[in-house]
Amino acid sequence: MRTTLIIIESLTFLALAGIHFHWVFGGKFGFDAAVPTNDEGKKMLNPGKKDSVIVGLGLLMFGLFFLVKGGLIDLYLPAWINHYGGFVISAIFFLRAMGDFNYVGFFKKPRATTFSKLDSQFFSPLCLLLALIGLFLSI
Repeated sequence: MRTTLIIIESLTFLALAGIHFHWVFGGKFGFDAAVPTNDEGKKMLNPGKKDSVIVGLGLLMFGLFFLVKGGLIDLYLPAWINHYGGFVISAIFFLRAMGDFNYVGFFKKPRATTFSKLDSQFFSPLCLLLALIGLFLSI
């Protein structure tokens, strides 16, 4: 079961990284729906290619981290990264799931926008699931 969770966690991070790199190279799939908006439809963020590269690289590293931690890839990590990395990644995704209490997360205010509906149905639950699996794998 542990190996299955490692693979699920890693593949999810790698797929999310792939989507961000898709945006970097000009792809539009899902981009508009992935940006929070207010009730009037105004974007609350204006992410560029540099932002997508940074997030994509982070997600790629998170996916690789769990493959290394689970022993599916043999790569040396410093002991402190190996020990605390999963907790840090889990905390990041738990905080994302909870949100900013304005436009993202379970406690956001807008509820009728395309982003807010997708965030409530998919994005925030996925972040919470990634956080819980990451925590389980780190204990």
